[in-house]
Amino acid sequence: MLNAVGRDIPNELDGRKLKPFKGAFSFKPKKRLYAPPMKAVFPGEEKLISLKEAVKKFVDDGMTISFHHHLRNGDAVVNMVVNEIAKQDIKDIKLAPTALFPVHEGLKEHIKNGVVTAIEGSLNGPLGEFASYGNIPHTVVLRSHGGRARAVRAGELHVDVAFLAASMADDYGNANGMFGKSAFGAMGFAFADSMHADRVVIVTDNLQPYPIAPISISQTFVDNVVVVDSIGDPSGIQTGTMRITRSPARLNIAKNVVKFLAKAGLLKDGFSFQAGAGGTSLAVTKFLHDYMKAKGIVGDFVMGGITGYVVDMLEQGTTKRILDGQDFDLRAVESIGRNPNHVEVSHIDFGDPHTGGCIVNRQTACFLGATEFDLNFNVNVNTHSDGLLLHGIGGHQDAAAGSFVTIIVAPLLRGRIPVIRKEVTTVSTPGETVDVIVTDRGIAINPRREDLIEAVKGKMEIVEIEELYKKAKSLVGEPKEPNFSDEIIGIIEYRDGTILDVVRRLK
Repeated sequence: MLNAVGRDIPNELDGRKLKPFKGAFSFKPKKRLYAPPMKAVFPGEEKLISLKEAVKKFVDDGMTISFHHHLRNGDAVVNMVVNEIAKQDIKDIKLAPTALFPVHEGLKEHIKNGVVTAIEGSLNGPLGEFASYGNIPHTVVLRSHGGRARAVRAGELHVDVAFLAASMADDYGNANGMFGKSAFGAMGFAFADSMHADRVVIVTDNLQPYPIAPISISQTFVDNVVVVDSIGDPSGIQTGTMRITRSPARLNIAKNVVKFLAKAGLLKDGFSFQAGAGGTSLAVTKFLHDYMKAKGIVGDFVMGGITGYVVDMLEQGTTKRILDGQDFDLRAVESIGRNPNHVEVSHIDFGDPHTGGCIVNRQTACFLGATEFDLNFNVNVNTHSDGLLLHGIGGHQDAAAGSFVTIIVAPLLRGRIPVIRKEVTTVSTPGETVDVIVTDRGIAINPRREDLIEAVKGKMEIVEIEELYKKAKSLVGEPKEPNFSDEIIGIIEYRDGTILDVVRRLK
């Protein structure tokens, strides 16, 4: 099946019938939400049990278990739980994490031993490379943050048991991530799993008297509570991509994004945006704040992975509110615990397209990165030009679909590798939802956005995307194509559940 971005999609894969992507806004839901089994806890019944007991009670061969990744590369819960599953000789487990990181590299042994045979979730780093060579028995499925929430709520990603880390909880299962030695901030990823998993286990290293406050995850969804020594190290939240760029060229890209928004007439009271996580996107946030402060502009809200740069905007009055589904540094974690205008939201609220309306629909702008982009404005964030699957989708698709203007920030070259291609290696976000590409060698606007082209005409230099391609080609030539086999090792879902692309095994 040839889909709307020209990718050949199989009719069926791993026993699943696939629906090809037909356009960003073409697929309407027709079924109802998935409802988990009803629970009944009577007066006097205790919820506190050990991890060993929780695994024995709930986990069996062939089940799907889920986790959130708010502790990112500092997470200890995934490894802890899967190690216990292995000790109990349970096999054929499907992992459904919101994301996995280098800290989870030990899962390779569990995959080799048949404890884990499938993963539906973002793979960052070593596990993605491991999957690239066909080492995971079943096809990996990658979804956006909003798309994953949708899939869980629809029952397409059916979770048997959710193990949800909490930095504070009481013995009845009320939980949050805002306080305690392992505080990580918002629990946005955990909401869908807590409401729709068959069984929910809170894992905490900070048990407090009932009732705790505030309550992010309610006791009414929770089957049991497990207390451990540590759920992880919050210092692992801020990974290398969470630091502002020092590159003069990339700082100039960030300044040009702000210039573009100003020249297009979009930087005014009420402005809202999604904060990005890469080094260039962090610079955009800082320069936006500086510009808005100098001009006396007050925005309505900032959404996204929240950092100290966004906290500065709230505290210094350039935005009224932060809508927070995930924190990316410890200043953001500290802020959400004390500032009532720093509001926790779920990833259902953020980007699930099959709701009464998600937050991305109200964003003026978003600033997103890319490993590659192409002449049709399609963007790749999953694989590199060598074909290695090293990243998840994150909120990329969701923000691009909802925001009034979607801006991709990327250098034209990384070393001797062009970021612009005739066709991207993998389509992660379709070009129809991408409006502007800002590089160190020029700015291109999607021809679909005649309004933006008209708005900045005569105010700043704009180039055709073909010019950027020719410039890259003249500097480094055509890149070597990855050496793929025919075997499909991964599926890239669009946020509505249709299939945008597939990832093939590297030889």
